[in-house]
Amino acid sequence: MAPQFAFFEGRIVPIEQAKISVMTHALNYGTAAFGGIRAYWNDDEHQLFVFRPLDHFDRLLRSARILMMDFAYTPESLRDLLLDLLRREDYRQDVYIRPLVYKATEGIGVRLHDLKDEFTMFALPHSDYLTKQEGIRVAVSSWRRVDDNSIPARGKISGAYVNSALVKTEAVLNGYEEAIVLSQDGHVAEGSAENFFMVRNGIVITPPINADILEGITRRTVMTLLTEVMGVQVVERTIDRTELYIAEEAFFCGTGVQIVSIGEIDHRTVGTGTTGPIVRQLRALFFDVVRGKIPQYRQWNQPVYVDEHAVISSAR
Repeated sequence: MAPQFAFFEGRIVPIEQAKISVMTHALNYGTAAFGGIRAYWNDDEHQLFVFRPLDHFDRLLRSARILMMDFAYTPESLRDLLLDLLRREDYRQDVYIRPLVYKATEGIGVRLHDLKDEFTMFALPHSDYLTKQEGIRVAVSSWRRVDDNSIPARGKISGAYVNSALVKTEAVLNGYEEAIVLSQDGHVAEGSAENFFMVRNGIVITPPINADILEGITRRTVMTLLTEVMGVQVVERTIDRTELYIAEEAFFCGTGVQIVSIGEIDHRTVGTGTTGPIVRQLRALFFDVVRGKIPQYRQWNQPVYVDEHAVISSAR
């Protein structure tokens, strides 16, 4: 099912009208940044819940600042635009939303300054990012993650995702579902487009945000759920490559991938090769949270439709 509408150049238009020129600066030089937001359908309440929209739009605007973009938008105003768009689409199923900020000037010349900035957004039905959700096969990539002094990985900078594309294609063509990328200094960073966690001695470990990783919103969500609900200790620290081979459990997380367990890394079995107890409990909890079924975290769920079936809650 294709989207019918997009927010483009200041208004909601039919999707076929949301077009840019081949001369657009962002197309030629990668001068854009994007977000990925999910909305989940709750069949019991007949409601579509957008998960943590203000946090996503706050990160998008931070990415825009890195690219010297100047917008009058706030996270709240972008949320309201998203709700208008979703109501026009009238989706009654899980949805993926793609907001994009970009340099819209048409012309040649590498720079960030003195260019027109634009914002666009569309939404489409979307299920799983990876076909396999549990026990995926992963390899450590021969490519290294871009570092903060080259192209900042903490923002979703469009041009930086060529690095991710190289990583992903190498892994898939070599027979794996995904890859783990090392930083320039040889420590674990993340997946091609996912944050990484592993379990050692019952403790969940993940690289810190200064390890050239995306400052993931799902990553923050996972850390909260592990500590506040499951009572599991989470430690942010550098991870050596060989630690991957002796992990008890491992998983990727992100808006697109959600939570996917890792069963093998570089031909070494992780734990039993299936989803371990911590990740299994976390996955079940996460999917209840994003569908608005856990009152403790209901503030993360922004309802789209306002009717007698909806339970109205604030966005934060």
